[in-house]
Amino acid sequence: MDVDRNALAEQKGQKPAVLWFTGLSGSGKSTIANALQKRLFALGKHTFSLDGDNVRHGLNRDLGFTDADRVENIRRVANVAKLMSDAGLITIVSFISPFRAERRMARNMMADGEFIEIHIDTPLDVAEQRDVKGLYKKARAGEIQNFTGISSPYEAPENPELRIDTVNRNPDDAAEEILDYLKEHGFLGA
Repeated sequence: MDVDRNALAEQKGQKPAVLWFTGLSGSGKSTIANALQKRLFALGKHTFSLDGDNVRHGLNRDLGFTDADRVENIRRVANVAKLMSDAGLITIVSFISPFRAERRMARNMMADGEFIEIHIDTPLDVAEQRDVKGLYKKARAGEIQNFTGISSPYEAPENPELRIDTVNRNPDDAAEEILDYLKEHGFLGA
């Protein structure tokens, strides 16, 4: 028997997946991702979460927020997600990842059907109202350059596997919708 990605996933009773959460700052990506991870853990599933906080302070601490650095940030994150997928994990990735081309690059790195793009769809004004760190205010004042939604564009996904409306849905309901998708598509085993 080979100890390959299939054997590793089978041992865990799940199919590998990369759940790629994308959306504006303040959209609810991390909140929903955390709620989902708790549900998956309760089901005995093996997960790992990658987000701006745990990656920007380590692996990508040398990167800023220029377009080139954002592209490199996503390239590195996608590579790590691929390694985790190869280990049979369900990887939860929560990054603004503002450019379609980089999300497409990440998708193309994964095995067919393993990349699940989840657009956390929140209007800019709502994301701004939720901004407890004051980042949007600083961006509007010119104190933060290349801030997505203000001085740098966000390219919304055209055909994500899931689109979550966070204006009319709370994080727990959103996590349940994603969990249902994973069950329906066989990612959680029998």
